[in-house]
Amino acid sequence: MNKNYYAILMAGGVGSRFWPVSTVDFPKQFHDMLGTGETLIQKTFSRLSKIIPAENILILTNERYNQLVLEQLPQVKQDQVILEPVMRNTAPCILFASLKIQKQNPDALMVVAPSDHWIEDEEQFIANLERSFECCKKDNVLMTLGILPTFPNTGYGYIEFNKLDNNPIKKVVQFREKPNYTTAKSFIQSRNFLWNAGIFIWSVQSIIEAFDTFLPEMVSLFEKGKAYYNTSREQEFINEHYADAENISIDYAVLEKAKNVYVLPATFDWNDLGTWGSLHEKLPKDEQFNAVVNATMILENASNNIIRTEGKKLVVINGLSDFIIVDKDDTLLIFPKEKEQEIKKISTLLDKK
Repeated sequence: MNKNYYAILMAGGVGSRFWPVSTVDFPKQFHDMLGTGETLIQKTFSRLSKIIPAENILILTNERYNQLVLEQLPQVKQDQVILEPVMRNTAPCILFASLKIQKQNPDALMVVAPSDHWIEDEEQFIANLERSFECCKKDNVLMTLGILPTFPNTGYGYIEFNKLDNNPIKKVVQFREKPNYTTAKSFIQSRNFLWNAGIFIWSVQSIIEAFDTFLPEMVSLFEKGKAYYNTSREQEFINEHYADAENISIDYAVLEKAKNVYVLPATFDWNDLGTWGSLHEKLPKDEQFNAVVNATMILENASNNIIRTEGKKLVVINGLSDFIIVDKDDTLLIFPKEKEQEIKKISTLLDKK
């Protein structure tokens, strides 16, 4: 295993569209959403550790999830868990983690990956990652893995590449925001757009150079504490200064401005598991396309539902189609799938009470 390979596992999100299972105190990455016997963060860590030494995988999360990380990943030591005292989007935490890694190993090659996505065919994922690492080792490039779109999804960002580029790794023309349906359809038809999976690969040197170019003030802020990184005084510095960092994503801060961004079209199936509907796609289904997790079912005239309960509860449904039905503790959610984006509003309102 290559000692220069590192990973930053992003595990600080709340996953509010998966309410009531995913909550602020116990978000989706710490749940076994697919019924496999492993939580999403456990599956992601296991996947990455096939190519990256386990001790080189850093978990980036909010301080409130520290104990959850250590419980679910017993092979991880406390100094591998990077704790954000406040949420500041992806750019500050990636810069901070990069400076930590650079201090430890200036020759490091890094992958930044979400902890809560579904990837099938892990051998192909490893092959794509290895190819990206090799490219970043040779050239000063910032890379991402793009997903071949299968339908005009309006919930994903898109990556546009040069249509005439016949190279396997393609230069990015631009990142495009989540489109409306008509625009997404035109992206699919043009055949030079990929879904943005939020998986990034680069050398530690290349990404810090990019930050230096586009966010010099943020670099100056975090450079002040470099003497403390990987020591017992690191968290004290971060607690004191992290809130001063600009609240901005890596996409806006760096990737949309840099001229050395490349994309490798991925050869594995991927799903961001962002909503109950996306989870429904990946779960086994009966002849009427109902997906069931934990529940014991009696279904009549019911189709295309996702049903999840606790404790193998008996659920009887008649005459209901295209619904999300979730039983969790003292909450029962019965919600039309076509309105699933509104679930986030419910969880936000409840958090304010």
